[in-house]
Amino acid sequence: MNKVKIGIIGCGNISSIYLTNLSTMFEITEVSACADIILENAVKKAEEFNIKKACSVEELLRDPDIKIVLNLTTPNSHFEVSMAALEAGKNVYVEKPLALTREQGIKLINKAKEKGLLVGGAPDTFLGGGLQTCRKLIDEGWIGTPVAATAFMTCHGHESWHPAPDFYYKVGGGPMFDMGPYYLTALLSLMGPVAAVSGMTRKTFPQRTITSEPNYGKVIDVEVPTHVTGLLEFASGAIGTIITSFDVWDANLPYIEIYGSLGSLKVPDPNTFGGPVLIKIAGQAEWMEIPLTHGYTGNSRGVGVADMAYALLSGRDHRANVALTYHVLDIMHAIEDSSKEGKHIQLRSTLIRPSALPLGLLPGKLDK
Repeated sequence: MNKVKIGIIGCGNISSIYLTNLSTMFEITEVSACADIILENAVKKAEEFNIKKACSVEELLRDPDIKIVLNLTTPNSHFEVSMAALEAGKNVYVEKPLALTREQGIKLINKAKEKGLLVGGAPDTFLGGGLQTCRKLIDEGWIGTPVAATAFMTCHGHESWHPAPDFYYKVGGGPMFDMGPYYLTALLSLMGPVAAVSGMTRKTFPQRTITSEPNYGKVIDVEVPTHVTGLLEFASGAIGTIITSFDVWDANLPYIEIYGSLGSLKVPDPNTFGGPVLIKIAGQAEWMEIPLTHGYTGNSRGVGVADMAYALLSGRDHRANVALTYHVLDIMHAIEDSSKEGKHIQLRSTLIRPSALPLGLLPGKLDK
């Protein structure tokens, strides 16, 4: 099989798992270059993962063999780097979020259409065995018609462990923009598009003090809401509740639960690819664990990139597509808009649920 060459821009912490998986896990991908604004970072990653070329961003974008640019820069650079890649004729897969604003997202969509290119992005955890098993159960009617859902992500922020947590409290960060994409993408892949939202937000602590190294004692001014609650009205009529928070010291909450007319489904952590998946049908006394029906249950970050590569070769739709990533961006902004404006927000964006992965895929493959 002809491999699709990938160029990675941004060689920070998250790049290692992408470099590992895109170099070894999938039959269709090859990382042929990596770049970073600090060239030394790219050189180190290229040496560590045996990548042929470490170079500047400009040189990577000039490489005619690179078909997909994987944008792993920080959120405030997502739009600029993705737009430059599209202008250079490259398909783009970007870490979450797609962009900082809806306007930037629309510009990327329009540029991709103009150039005949694909855009998509993280998270791709919804393609893992855990969430794909949940998708199969819902599609087969195990819990009947979904009527409601809950999603919870609560912690007390990242300043106690992350080496450089500043950006989590700046525009493009906060619990909703940092972790919300995992939970919203999971819900959208399982239940379809959201039609309207209501939200309430607060910023509990105006400053955060870093207690991790190497910036111990540094004070961060918080620019974004750090406790966000949203009500989601799905186009199907189901109602969802989502809470994302950096203000909670501890809690005992599920990750995601889907409540149907015939039973309930416990969905695994959407920031992972595996299980467990639990179901309780009406009348049953106990929850029952369901064996996972699909592969990619370990840390399979990059599966969305590989799926884009298959789409380039076959012409089929790719799953972690821009309609999905933009709808997530739209929902996150709409929740904050609702809180600021004190009103229900009707969404203008929508999507068609990405197709489920086929059963029985061999390791390293996404198409039969």
